[in-house]
Amino acid sequence: MSASQAENPAPRDASGVLDRALALVRFLRAHCPWDAAQTPASLTRFLLEEAHEVAGAIAAGDARALEGELGDLLLNVAFQVVIGEETGAFDRESVVAALEQKMRRRHPHLYGLGPAEPWEQIKARERAGRPAGGILDEVPGGLDPLLRAYRVQERVARVGFDWPDPGGALDKVAEETDEVRRELAEGDPDRLEDELGDLLFAAVNLVRLAGAHPSAALARANAKFERRFRALEGVARERDIVVAESSLEQLDVLWDEVKRRERQGAA
Repeated sequence: MSASQAENPAPRDASGVLDRALALVRFLRAHCPWDAAQTPASLTRFLLEEAHEVAGAIAAGDARALEGELGDLLLNVAFQVVIGEETGAFDRESVVAALEQKMRRRHPHLYGLGPAEPWEQIKARERAGRPAGGILDEVPGGLDPLLRAYRVQERVARVGFDWPDPGGALDKVAEETDEVRRELAEGDPDRLEDELGDLLFAAVNLVRLAGAHPSAALARANAKFERRFRALEGVARERDIVVAESSLEQLDVLWDEVKRRERQGAA
């Protein structure tokens, strides 16, 4: 690869196809009152939802669904860029230039800027060049609560504010569970919500210290529950049982059978 290619690995006309997404958004904002009324803040929830839809299509291994969901996500990214251009906050060139510069900094060995370095080491040097702030100032504000808890715990762990092993976090989960149990008995909804939040935060900490990611772990749990419940519905249909009219005890029997079938199938 030549030096010029390393400086700019993508030809300038490669942006033409993506520019069509920006042109589409400009057209929509010019002719549709709803699109014209949107702001970066009002579109945030759609951006997050589409990102989750993309992740869901990837997890399902559905290439056709992924194609469509990536288009929806691209539309939301294009909206943010176009509104930035309308307000003068930034434009498509500055967005891409910032991306190119960041990737050059973080891949110095690919651009003849130095030897390869660990990603976190490079990011730490970038943070050192910023104005001094609190440890938690580094956590992006738009994260969903589950991921934010994980990132907050990661940041404070860097300065030693952390359990030495998963055992301490597991004990904390047990402690928070006891507090939730007490608040359930007391019946104060505000205090109960506080304690439930503490329990969730402690559970995220345990997941992190055990070497897993909470989003990935929860996604697996969701998929497992959904798979088993669909199997339960299948068993119910085989026996002419109406799920919606069954008691919890009857459903528990079917649930246990589904799990037993899974174990036998795995053996």
